[in-house]
Amino acid sequence: MALDITRVPTPCYVLEETRLRDNLALMAHVQQASGGRIILALKGYAMWSTFPMVREVLQGCTASSLNEALLASEEFGREVHVYAPAYTDTEMPRILELADHLSFNSFSQWHRFREQVLSAGVSCGIRVNPQVDEVETDMYNPCGSTSRLGVTPETFRPKELEGIEGLHFHALCECGADSLERTLQAFEARFGQWIPRMKWINFGGGHLMTREGYDVDLLIRLVRDFRKRYGTEVYLEPGGAVGWCTGPLVASVLDIVHNNMDIAILDTSAAAHMHDVLEMPYRPMITGSGEPGDKAHTYRLGGNTCLAGDVVGDYSFDEPLKVGDRIVLEDMIHYTFVKNTTFNGVNLPSLAIWTSDDELKIVRRFGYEDFKNRLS
Repeated sequence: MALDITRVPTPCYVLEETRLRDNLALMAHVQQASGGRIILALKGYAMWSTFPMVREVLQGCTASSLNEALLASEEFGREVHVYAPAYTDTEMPRILELADHLSFNSFSQWHRFREQVLSAGVSCGIRVNPQVDEVETDMYNPCGSTSRLGVTPETFRPKELEGIEGLHFHALCECGADSLERTLQAFEARFGQWIPRMKWINFGGGHLMTREGYDVDLLIRLVRDFRKRYGTEVYLEPGGAVGWCTGPLVASVLDIVHNNMDIAILDTSAAAHMHDVLEMPYRPMITGSGEPGDKAHTYRLGGNTCLAGDVVGDYSFDEPLKVGDRIVLEDMIHYTFVKNTTFNGVNLPSLAIWTSDDELKIVRRFGYEDFKNRLS
């Protein structure tokens, strides 16, 4: 049965279990057919109540901080990979208790922690920048002209690779397999002579393999052929692809006001609960809506903070909106609640799972204590 939004308290992110399992089944196929290992990027999807399902398929997690590494170790298990733009002396000892693989962003960081890391028995890597331009939005382009992420060919130090067992690149963001193909060509052209020295290569994230139309066969072929040529382990670390199209953010209309156009105020916020709407920017799909003017009644949908620009976008509907109507913002499970804030003291949306048995399971509700405990 389809998700029954009338049973959902608002605002609420609702993960649909069947859709998540569909995504995981595809990833299981990719792993089996390619021989690659897929790990979960927690920065994009960290709904740990679902980790028992996810770890049935994925090999572990990739973390970008000590907190993410702790979550991976405590709630997921299996392999823990860590990469951050820079590490601190205070956090490194705890990270080394958790990590199986640790990638450094620079040779200076590698030298700073080299002896400490090697004595802990952690497999070490260097992140490199293959200098490809596959991401149009500068904010999400890891290989931009002044990117701080990864060692460029000009600053690569092959004489200082002793102890390094892997190379890590991340050049994609919600990209197709053709983007990976071009990235691999650039990676091999710029760093290929050192690949045979490595035990593993991490292809990073941004592989949107669960999107309709993604060339899964090409992805499998690229990973399989790379492994055959070099004899290395290959890791992929998607985040968004795990949660892709697995559920909506359900909101309610609180009020209708008019100022040159009709404006519906929701019990959620683009600024606090849908960061990419303002950062990309992008216009989320809303069930039953159209472009402005396509349907009889057009509204601007605004958030419930005092930020003037807290606007989801302009949408049209067949019927006039009323206070209490449900608004279903589609595909809101990835890169949403991992980035949420409590700006203005606005409550965080609840987290729920629509189970395969058509039951609504409220996993977490948030309130005043969650707001207060972030402050002092």
